[in-house]
Amino acid sequence: MNNLVASSALGVIAIIIFVIYFLSAAIKILREYERGVVFRLGRVIPVKGPGMVIIWPIIDKLIRVGLRTVTLDVPSQDVITKDNITVKVSAVVYFRVVDPIKAITDVEDFFYATSQIAQTSLRSILGQGQLDDLLSKRDELNAALQKVIDTQTEPWGVKVTAVEVKNVDIPQEMLRAIARQAEAERDRRAKIIHAEGEFQAAQRLSEAADIMSHNPITLQLRFLQTLSEIATEKNSTTIFPVPIDILKPFYEMAAKKQ
Repeated sequence: MNNLVASSALGVIAIIIFVIYFLSAAIKILREYERGVVFRLGRVIPVKGPGMVIIWPIIDKLIRVGLRTVTLDVPSQDVITKDNITVKVSAVVYFRVVDPIKAITDVEDFFYATSQIAQTSLRSILGQGQLDDLLSKRDELNAALQKVIDTQTEPWGVKVTAVEVKNVDIPQEMLRAIARQAEAERDRRAKIIHAEGEFQAAQRLSEAADIMSHNPITLQLRFLQTLSEIATEKNSTTIFPVPIDILKPFYEMAAKKQ
């Protein structure tokens, strides 16, 4: 009797354990940003989730796929620019899965594959431009990288939303050359500005001389203004030239008397 009771208790315990195992294996909870790709006897069935999902243990296999945007750091790559300058460039790629089934069935590891595509595209796209383009046309290069990488990852159900070039490490000798070039450019601009100032000053003086030649009275007014400016200075002795035009009326009067 005791043996019968003991065997019945063991049977009940075994049934309870089996039920608990079955429920734990059959019931899956997927978060809002997760989807479940289910293989039933090796064949894909429609995507499950989010929320509570019930599958058949042993028959079904569920793979969780996240739909949130993933930040992928692209390690520094040696890039040879079009003008034969070697630089190290690193970038960051933002992507997300838009088709969970393709991301699982069409590529073995979509994260690793996207990383490799990003590295090779970084070297090929940036190598097509010159160093000046890499430094000054960053937005255009980012857009070109995003387009190329997204085109290659689209068959995997992966959408690349943005690519940003982070760091550009330039050799020291090139940094010195760039500094010398920038200094020469500043000197050139300074000389151009100085020459333009001299030209404008000469043009104004020429216009003033032309006005004075047609209106002699302006020369006298300018002379009186100069006297006023000199008088404000605390000088014991003042020497100033007298224009001939001021004395011309006196010469004419003396000539008439003769």
